[in-house]
Formats: sequence, C-alpha cells, structure tokens
Amino acid sequence: MSLKHGESQRVDAGMDRRQFLFAAGAMAAWAATPVLAGEKRWRVGVIGHTGRGNYGHGLDTMWLALPETEVVGFADADAMGREKEKARLPGVPAFADYREMLSKLKPDIVAIGPRDVSEHRDMILAAIEAGAKGIYCEKPFCRTLAEADEIVAACGKHDVRLALAHRNRYHPSLPVVKAAVAEGAIGELLEIRCRGKEDQRGGGLDLWVLGCHDFDLARYFAGNALACSAVLEQGSRPALPADVVAGAEGVGPLAGDRVHARFDMENGVPMYFDSIRNAGVKEANFGVQLIGNKGLIDLRIDVEPLAHFVPGNPFQPTSQPRPWVPISSAGIGKPEPIANLKTEVGNHLTAGRDLLASITEGRAPLCSAQDGQAIIEMISAVFASHVQKGARVTLPLTDRSHPLANWT
Repeated sequence: MSLKHGESQRVDAGMDRRQFLFAAGAMAAWAATPVLAGEKRWRVGVIGHTGRGNYGHGLDTMWLALPETEVVGFADADAMGREKEKARLPGVPAFADYREMLSKLKPDIVAIGPRDVSEHRDMILAAIEAGAKGIYCEKPFCRTLAEADEIVAACGKHDVRLALAHRNRYHPSLPVVKAAVAEGAIGELLEIRCRGKEDQRGGGLDLWVLGCHDFDLARYFAGNALACSAVLEQGSRPALPADVVAGAEGVGPLAGDRVHARFDMENGVPMYFDSIRNAGVKEANFGVQLIGNKGLIDLRIDVEPLAHFVPGNPFQPTSQPRPWVPISSAGIGKPEPIANLKTEVGNHLTAGRDLLASITEGRAPLCSAQDGQAIIEMISAVFASHVQKGARVTLPLTDRSHPLANWT
C-alpha cells in the first residue's frame, strides 16, 4: 500500500497540521536554504558536562552542520573535558560555568547535552532565565513529574520552545506510517508492543533511558496514556523496597531488572512495554510494533529505514515467507527520495531545523516539553503501579514526586 494521486484529502484527515507540513516539506526540499551573506544566524550556546553525561549523542557538533546556526560558546565544568571539547568546537569560547556563559553570551538557542539527567532541570531553567528562544535537550527529559511541571510552566511563561532529542520523532516517514495505519494497511490496530534494548541496563534503567524513545513513538500513534498497570521484578520475584538503589545516569531511585507494563491509550488500543536484563538481541529488540489483524508495522529505533510493513495476520501460521517491506518518506515500498536521510536524522539535523521553524512559526516542536512531560508521566506510572502491588493507576498521577523515593 502507498499513497496515490488524489488520496491526499482522505490521508490528511488523520494527520494534524504540523505533521502534514513536516512531511510535505521534507518531500519537497529537505536541504536547508543556504544562509545568504550578511544574514543573521541563530546563536547557539552548548552545555555539556564531561563525566556526567558529556555532550549526549552529538548535541554539541550538530549545529556545525546547520548553516543557519553558529556555536558562540560552550560550557563544561570538567577542565580536561573542556580542553578536549575545544578540538570538537575549534575557536569557540569555553566556560567552566554554564550560568556564566548564558549570562555573558545570551544565546538564542541552548543545547542541553548531558545524558545524565540530574542537571537537566537546573540547566533548562537557567537557559530560560537567560532569555533563550529555543532549547534542545538530550533525553530523558528530567527526573520527576514535579520537575517536568516546573519546566513546562516556565517555557509557557517565557514563550520558549523546548525540543527533546528523540531523533526518530522527526523522521519524515512517520506521517506516512500514520496515514497507512489510518487507511487500513494493517487492518484493525490491535495493540502496540514496545521493548527496550534489554542489555545490561534491562529493567528499570532501560525503561528510563531507552523506553522513553518507545513511549514517544507510541504516543504519536495512540495519543496520551490514560492508565497503567505494571510490575517490576528482581530476578524471579517482585522487586522490594530493599532493592531500590541510586540509578545510573542520574535517573534517581531505581529497582527491578525486569519490567512488564500495560498502558491504556487514548485511542483505545493497549500498549505494552517489556524489558528483561540481558535478554536482548542487538538491533532486534529495541523498537515499537504496531500490530493489526492484517499485518504489522515495525519501527526500529535509530535504524534506517525506520519502518517496515509486514503483510498478513501476524498470529496466523503460514508456510510462505512474509516480506519486510521498507516504508520511506514516499510510501510503502517506495525508494527513499531524501538523500543522506540516516545522517540527517541521526545527527539531529531534522530535529534542529524543526526547533528553529517552531520558533519562527510560533508552534510547538514536534517533540516538545509537553511531550516530554507525558513521557515522564508514563515512566513514573510504571513505578507507581508496582508500589501499589501492580494496581491500575490513572494518569495524570496526583503525586508528582518519584514513586520509589519514599517506598517502604
């Protein structure tokens, strides 16, 4: 199945305006418009912290590939890290204190690079206070719902656009996949299945640092989560308060090397997330599957092509092999018309351009602070349900603190 001439009105009905404009723009002219001589460029300030999440997945150097931006300064509290970063950002002024950089340079855009989430809240609020127009933040968003609420409120008060580095959310094939599902390519959508990488981080940490990618994509197709029931396991038994430890990458209290969660989604379709430590197969587990009664669509995180269509009822045995048909930005089984798409998405260029466009167009980024808040809501709900012995908890949660913080 692919999009055909004359079907645009029916397809577009299932897509909101920003999704359609993004897809259409990507199809028409993906390369950025060259910056003319003397034209003002967006001034970018980069915040990293070597030894505490560093600069994430290239959130420092992505701006060098965008002709409409220039990096005017970077901050790193680690002295050796600053020296190494000077080679990655040659000629760019270096600061030990990100607050000093923000105060002196007043950048238009601030990149929050560390993968360690413990400093995100403070860095984001400092960028907002310094007058940033846009913020691009590494995932996960922040540690608690209370922090997410504070950030969303501050962005709203100061009219700041914050985008999260869920790179796949900016992929131009996503609106095509959404339209295909709406048109019945996989029949009736029965469920959404998500798995983390299930490596040594499997369980609670996988939920945080990789499950957030899954939740971001699941929400794109199914809307907000309305309720959750979940269990955390430590080996073969339920996780106990005594199992709670300080999680890596600054995520806060953590427990469980196995996670099994079910969400009731806004579109009425159940979504499942599972992660078991060291059960993963490289490049095979991490992703989202949209399962229908006439086929499925598989989305592999950070892999190109992002999506594949598999026809046929996935529960029906067959002696015939089922093809995995790539889905491009042009349609199912169509050649990808966008050159260097893996680089464009993987190096955050699609996300960076969307952030800049969201500022000039006065709209939310494709993956906004509100989206990040909803993802933290889902992660928190998993812990909240387990603390209540697997009870179904409704979202939004009333308690905005970390559910494991005071678990006894």
